[in-house]
Amino acid sequence: MSLVKLNIKGISYSQTQNGAYALILNEVDGERKLPIVIGAFEAQSIAIALEKEIKPPRPLTHDLFKNFADRFEIVVKQVIIHKLVDGVFYSSIICERDKIEEIIDARTSDAIALALRFNAPIFTYKNILDKAGIYLKFTPKEENEENEESIIVDEVLSGEEKSKAPSGEDYRTYSLQELYTLLDGAVANEDYEKAAKIRDEISRREQK
Repeated sequence: MSLVKLNIKGISYSQTQNGAYALILNEVDGERKLPIVIGAFEAQSIAIALEKEIKPPRPLTHDLFKNFADRFEIVVKQVIIHKLVDGVFYSSIICERDKIEEIIDARTSDAIALALRFNAPIFTYKNILDKAGIYLKFTPKEENEENEESIIVDEVLSGEEKSKAPSGEDYRTYSLQELYTLLDGAVANEDYEKAAKIRDEISRREQK
C-alpha cells in the first residue's frame, strides 16, 4: 500500500460538542483533508509545538519524552497513521537508536505531538485517506481558512450548524498590549489552551 504524506493544517474547536477538538491534516499533493478528533490536553500540546513563541515554564509530557529521547539518542524518524477502525485512528511511531529501527504503537494525537517536536514527517496509507479524507462542500473565494476549518469540524463532530458566537472569552475587545499581558499570564499559569487562543488573536492582528 502506498503512503501519502500529510501536513498539519491546524486545530479547530467544536462549539457543538463541548471540549472536542479536531486536528486537521492536509495531504501534501492533493486537496483532501483528514480530520481527527482529539482531546483538550493533546490539542494544547500540539498547539504549543505549532506556536513556537509559546514557551511553557516546565516541560509538558511530550516535551519530557523528547528530552528523554534526546538524552538516550533515540530519534523519531516518522509517524504512520496505519489503521482506521470504527472511526478511531491507530498510529505507529518509527524510532531509531544505534541504527536499529523500532516501531512503537501510539495514539494518533500523541504520535503527532511527538512528530512535531522531532520535525518528523507524518504519513497515512492511501486507502485510509480514501475512506476518511474529505473535501470541502464549497470553497468560495470570500471564505477564509478559519471558516474552512469550521466547516470541516462541523462535518466531523456534529453535522449541525455551527453557532456564529465565539467560544469562551472574546479576545477581539482587548488591545494588543492587553493581549500580550494576558498571554504572559496564561503561560505562567500553564493554561495553554487559553494561551493558544490569545496567540491566535495576536497573530490575526499582526497579519493585518
